[in-house]
Amino acid sequence: MRSRPKNPLLEIYQQLLTRLGPSHWWPGDTPLEIIVGAILTQNTSWSNVERAIARLKIEGALSASLLFEVDEAMLAEWIRPAGYFRIKAKRLKHFFHFFMKEYQGRISRMQAQPLEVLRPQLLRVNGIGPETADSILLYALGKPIFVVDAYTQRIFSRHQLIAEEIGYEDLQTYFMDHLPEDPQLFNEYHALLVRLGKTFCRKKNPRCPECPLTLPTESPRNP
Repeated sequence: MRSRPKNPLLEIYQQLLTRLGPSHWWPGDTPLEIIVGAILTQNTSWSNVERAIARLKIEGALSASLLFEVDEAMLAEWIRPAGYFRIKAKRLKHFFHFFMKEYQGRISRMQAQPLEVLRPQLLRVNGIGPETADSILLYALGKPIFVVDAYTQRIFSRHQLIAEEIGYEDLQTYFMDHLPEDPQLFNEYHALLVRLGKTFCRKKNPRCPECPLTLPTESPRNP
């Protein structure tokens, strides 16, 4: 009997999980807070996002109706720590206009919508790109979609598993074609790659000798 071929992506996942431990990501007390965080984290550090979310909590503003109704200038001031605060205030307003119009501000209604319908809807919202949309879908709504980012591309291209110039959709397909359709797996895997990219596989001065990842020799067909 022929042995089943190994799945290098799952082997990498298990190795990272063993070496780094669970990530408990995305941080947030509610799906709504996770959505706000996904929009605010564009082009800034998570520590800045945490400061902005803390201010929203102080203002009692983490509700769909309030974020829909609040004056944009006031919202911008509240989220100032997140950087690009005027742009991000517009993006939040665009999202909550969509959320209230299409789903009456109810997370349960969004969760009931099929992924193939909801993802294109989110991508039509001004200021919501693929990574932000997929972060909302996976982390806030529990949909089975793999989030990829610059860390993912850097790690796997450096290990010659993907082309360096691969696009977002092709890289996402690469993961989803070779992993079980499991939101919890997608959640933890992406979080582990972010941690690996921030700590070891850095854009400048990578810490290769200390990297917890030793890639297997076999790999699925490169996209």
